Amino acid sequence: MDTNSKITYSKDCPSRTVLGVLANKWSLYVLGVLGRNDRPLRFTELRRHIEGVTQKSLTQALRNLERDGLVSRTVYPTIPPRVDYALTGLGREAGALTTAIADWSKTNAARVHTARAAYDARSTDQH
Repeated sequence: MDTNSKITYSKDCPSRTVLGVLANKWSLYVLGVLGRNDRPLRFTELRRHIEGVTQKSLTQALRNLERDGLVSRTVYPTIPPRVDYALTGLGREAGALTTAIADWSKTNAARVHTARAAYDARSTDQH
């Protein structure tokens, strides 16, 4: 490995596109919910599991995840139409990363809150 190489995140870097989707909190939650269920879920089920998400935000997250190949969308020709969402193989791989972030967050939430409180106290004292 060349340790003298600079790490750059140019505007053309492919990681920017993927990270743009994965950095979206609603996308992370969708991956988490789908990854924790052993079956595909309908839109309303996903929305019920993700407190605070709007219909518009969830729709956008699902479209982006489907476009990037992380989520599959299956439409059943019923009346009304039934649509199921599930993780693809690629989505399961990404889900492992997001699960690691979620686990880290749970483990370290108290430390983060303590750091925030200390920062806020310093910021208040300086103004």
